[in-house]
Amino acid sequence: MKRILVTLTLLAVAACASAPTQYEAANGSDRGFSETRIEQDRYRVRFAAGSDTTFQQAEDYALRRAAELTLREGRDWFQVVSRHHEGNDRNPVGVGGSVGHTWGSGGFSGSGVGIGIRIDGNAGDKEVVLEVLLRDGPRPEQGDAYDARAILEYAADN
Repeated sequence: MKRILVTLTLLAVAACASAPTQYEAANGSDRGFSETRIEQDRYRVRFAAGSDTTFQQAEDYALRRAAELTLREGRDWFQVVSRHHEGNDRNPVGVGGSVGHTWGSGGFSGSGVGIGIRIDGNAGDKEVVLEVLLRDGPRPEQGDAYDARAILEYAADN
């Protein structure tokens, strides 16, 4: 019986494990980047990642996609006008335990050990959404303005 429970638990954990987060188009999956054109020079860029990725990495991927869009549209730089992070950094699998001992009347006593496993398929999922404006000409030094070529050069080095 114990072997069956252990096997079922391992299968459940394996089923919850997701593929590593890659920098690629979402194409209908729950991981990767996507964008929506809001206006002529305004986009909403989304990057969804799994538990193997930090929020900072997910935002870096969203910035990378914004830089690609900027150059594709023949622009030089982009400005982030809003940021939204959603999700958490919880581990999808948690294990806990407890030990107890009781004493009763007449010299009776009892001991117990408990082990619990938590499986949360949504734990660790992250989503970063940036709203960006694509621009030409001199880039302002302050604010959330990014040089598209510099972002892509940085991404290539890392």
